[in-house]
Amino acid sequence: MKEFDWDKNRDIVAILEFGLWCKGYWAVEPGSEGWFTGATRAAVEQLREDMGIGGEGVINAKMAKAILNMDAYVIVAGGSDQVRGIQQWLNGRYWRRDAYNIGPCDGIYSRDVQKSLMIAIQYELGISAPNGNFGPSTQEGLRYHTVRAGEENVFVQLFSAACVFNSPTYTKDGDTVTTVWRSRFDQPLTDWVKHFQKFNKLDDNGIGDYQTWAQLLVSMGDPDRDATGSDTRYEITDSRAKWLYDNDYRVVGRYIYDPPGSTLDKEIKPGELETIFSNNLNVFPIYQDNARQLEDFKYGTGYQHGLNAHKLASTYGFNRGTTIYFAVDYDATGEEIEAAIVPYFHGVQAALASQGKKYTHGVYGSRNVCSVVSDKTFARFSFVSGMSWGFSGNLGFPIPRNWSFNQIKEFKVTNGSDTFDLDRDVVSGLDEGVSSVGDTGGPADTFIGYIQQLYNLAGSYGADGRKRSQLVMEYIRHRSYGNKGTLNKLGWWYLIGSYDTAFVEYCNSRGMSVEKSFTDPYTGYQLGSEHMMATANAHLLTDQPDNKKAANGGDVGGWAGDLMTFWADWRNSEEEYADPLQFSHDKLGVPGVVSSFGFNDLIEDADGYHLAQAVRGGTNIVDAMKAFYNGGRGLSRFKDYFTQRWGNATDCKSSAHNALTGLDPTLSAAQLYLITGEKAVQPADYQNLPGGGEKLSRFEQGFVDALLARIGMEERKTSQYRANHKKYLEASRARSARN
Repeated sequence: MKEFDWDKNRDIVAILEFGLWCKGYWAVEPGSEGWFTGATRAAVEQLREDMGIGGEGVINAKMAKAILNMDAYVIVAGGSDQVRGIQQWLNGRYWRRDAYNIGPCDGIYSRDVQKSLMIAIQYELGISAPNGNFGPSTQEGLRYHTVRAGEENVFVQLFSAACVFNSPTYTKDGDTVTTVWRSRFDQPLTDWVKHFQKFNKLDDNGIGDYQTWAQLLVSMGDPDRDATGSDTRYEITDSRAKWLYDNDYRVVGRYIYDPPGSTLDKEIKPGELETIFSNNLNVFPIYQDNARQLEDFKYGTGYQHGLNAHKLASTYGFNRGTTIYFAVDYDATGEEIEAAIVPYFHGVQAALASQGKKYTHGVYGSRNVCSVVSDKTFARFSFVSGMSWGFSGNLGFPIPRNWSFNQIKEFKVTNGSDTFDLDRDVVSGLDEGVSSVGDTGGPADTFIGYIQQLYNLAGSYGADGRKRSQLVMEYIRHRSYGNKGTLNKLGWWYLIGSYDTAFVEYCNSRGMSVEKSFTDPYTGYQLGSEHMMATANAHLLTDQPDNKKAANGGDVGGWAGDLMTFWADWRNSEEEYADPLQFSHDKLGVPGVVSSFGFNDLIEDADGYHLAQAVRGGTNIVDAMKAFYNGGRGLSRFKDYFTQRWGNATDCKSSAHNALTGLDPTLSAAQLYLITGEKAVQPADYQNLPGGGEKLSRFEQGFVDALLARIGMEERKTSQYRANHKKYLEASRARSARN
């Protein structure tokens, strides 16, 4: 790497000086442009330090290239010190190697950083011509470079760097787990690796074996690892279904549409679904209409595709609540995703909503496409095109949190004289496909039928009026929310008394049991019936406070009880979250985030409240369920909940404060159970537990913010559907007028 002779070409000096200036380095004094002055040398020294390469203030060809590109060498918005430290280390160790270019040091994990890491690994493996690709030589080398606890070497540093780039990962409960860069494979790294392996459906052995290396470095991971999912454009005949099952596949993705002019013949054939189901396989539906270039994506196109997908899925008989995966089958850039693909999915979302939300939308595409579309349009699940490992949207991006299928390899199946192409998909378990079609009812209909059975039994048991609905609630909540001393379930006896044990025995003797969950038709989430009915039972037996700033036993049976548990959760997380407001923003009622007060809990609190108010108003529990889940009332569940229970943010925050600090003494036992987890704590000691007033106030504000955020989500969806659909109709009318 020869250094320039600056005296021979002052123009080059001036260009580099202004390149340094554009990067934020004061490299030239006014009037001395083109001369390599002391100011220039000092700027270059600072740049070299920021790059991680150090040394005197001289420039060679590699440095000149770095000066004139768009890379930053100081941390930028969204960057992390951990990532920047790795970037500087990679530059410092490898920048003099021929295949290595000086990389950015901006704290952002990107495609270029991923390539730098891969080249570094290839050099350490002794590969003669590193190119940054995950080719056969790299794969073979990593098979012989497993790293494990106790080791301290450069391969641990490289492996740990890949872990940081893929951080955070998630626990089985959905909590985020981060890691830091290190040179020694210690216990915290072992623990992180186990979580990463579990999340990605690898053997959770806690070591850096080949499959873990592969999953950290490329979106497909090891394409030959175990996979129970598949997708194909070919018809699944009886012999093909048998081959799939015999080779340990349990779910197959099939297309519900083949656009005009296509020669692929990929749409589901008559009778094919029955063949799939009869061979003990599940299926997930895919919708693709071209979707191979930017021009295929706009709001109006998405709206039409959503309508068509709904029509076709209904024709095939797919049950309500099924997720349809809409394809983005090309390497969309970040700008294209924001400008065209997100609006396309808003169109899909609006179209499905206009048809009663029978189906939820999922997304197929690169990791970046899936993550952004899920965040911006609330796609239920992500089907990741992991085998397209060279896509820019797969390099420098972790696997989406809501991934359901990861497509890792395409191959040709030979089944006797028959051959067909098949993609192998790793299955996360979030979506296992469907095992039947033809259910014309709503997703909650089976559970509503179950409620009807219990309500009928309450009548034959001898109850009448509101008591029948109360017995239904008691039966469903009795197992988990019924005992005086159930420490982890609040001690519900203190709140609403016990339950009718004779009615429980009466129902059990007639073949009934507790149905623990059902599907919410509005979100597609599984709702916990026990928690919801315990909440409803508490509100049914307790009048709503006249003063909406207060909190009583009915509230403790719902939102207030969950808030107390969540307060204890924050107290145990104070080292990680010094600010309880941020803790609430990250974890309280956030879709897709599992916590002690999750999105499901907030739905169950709201719905339990609404059901109780309906029953208190004279409606029986069966009709209340029908009106709420099949009649559309659940579309504004959070707005109605907030309005009816509190009315404004000030009263809501005051109510939260009273729930945490000022409950009636008769409820203190339940309060202590939830916050301290200790029976031995006396009520008089409780006042010392919440801590300082400022932090308590910020925590209470977090509860208010969570409710307002969910209301905003409802309103944005509704207004967005209306506004975007109005624009689409206006554009359609304008096109028709022009034609």
